[in-house]
Amino acid sequence: MTRTDNTKGFWTLRYIFLNSTYFVAFCTIHACAAAFLLARGFTNTEVGVLLAVANIVSAVFQPFIAGIIDKKGTLTNRRFIMISVLVILAGSVILLFAREAKVVIFIVFALIYMIQFAYQPVMTALCFEYQKTGIKINYGLARGLGSASFAVTAAIIGGVIEERGVEILLWVNTVTMALSFIVAMTFRKPDTDAEEASSSKTKGKGFIAFLKAYPAFALFLVATVFFFFAHNMINDFMIQIIRHLGGGETELGYANFLQAILELPVMALIGLVLKKISSSNLLIVSGFAFLIKIAILIFATNMVMMYVSQSFQLFAYAVFIPAAAYYVSKTMDESDQVKGQAYVTSAITVGGVFSNLISGIVLDNLGMTQMLIIGTVVCAAGAVTATIAMKRLKHKAGPSLAAE
Repeated sequence: MTRTDNTKGFWTLRYIFLNSTYFVAFCTIHACAAAFLLARGFTNTEVGVLLAVANIVSAVFQPFIAGIIDKKGTLTNRRFIMISVLVILAGSVILLFAREAKVVIFIVFALIYMIQFAYQPVMTALCFEYQKTGIKINYGLARGLGSASFAVTAAIIGGVIEERGVEILLWVNTVTMALSFIVAMTFRKPDTDAEEASSSKTKGKGFIAFLKAYPAFALFLVATVFFFFAHNMINDFMIQIIRHLGGGETELGYANFLQAILELPVMALIGLVLKKISSSNLLIVSGFAFLIKIAILIFATNMVMMYVSQSFQLFAYAVFIPAAAYYVSKTMDESDQVKGQAYVTSAITVGGVFSNLISGIVLDNLGMTQMLIIGTVVCAAGAVTATIAMKRLKHKAGPSLAAE
């Protein structure tokens, strides 16, 4: 039964802390993956294989776990977050001691890399699960401050690594995950024991049935793969793009900080924006912003244009992430919502995998401009696909949903 909980600031504060600790660790694990693995003796090829394997497994694992959570059994959103945090913490401790055991490093790092991706959609689902019981949490503000935490970490971690070595990444992971576990333990709804112990289960949909039930969302997942093919092309090869424009590592830090910090105001205000523009329309807007962001780089001749391109993060990624979360919450049955969030993250991951596999080959054989043109064409296909999905297809099979 839904009730109203007026302690919005208290719940939002704890959810902010969950997001902030997550994205600090996300920066040290994902953004610094190559730096860590290369320092531990891996070759570029081995790094690419490890990350590709972790991403592919993550893309499959996320919907699988979401399906279990959606059945309302023993494994809940909160419990999976706690398990994930402990795995990352334990993995970081193991890596502190496994300095030269490359097989151990490969397995453990791939595991924590994959697990961290897997529990990101579960954190989103946790927020909307609590909101539906009357607990008020400002998702946009919390997610925006998560991005800000990433930005601040990205701005300082490089210098710390140079002074102290890559082991500092593992210590940061250990501390942040310990704090995150403590917060997750206290993140309990009133009467949550009774709710979590309930043996009643809701039957979730299989993959094919899920796609048939939500036609617009099914096609939008294809668009998401296209968007994040282009998005990851920029992120993965940013240093090459910047060097092509006459910059270096310093400008790389500025560019990463700029795009991450710009996410905060948009995400923090997304609740107000959604009162004026539906989540489905915002997803279309974000798609065209992804397109403009990469298209600018085709014609860029200096770092000013690079920063202009990065500024479109305001309307691209910063809009996409919360709009997609609200769209899933708005259009899907409660028994499908964790899975819906997971499918979005899986599509993002798949886009990254294709980008990893294709972009480097194109860059080596055809050049920077050709790579960016391919990314732009793919992203344009995504923008068209998203528009068709959101404007022409039903959001839910059967009677059309009421307008958002």
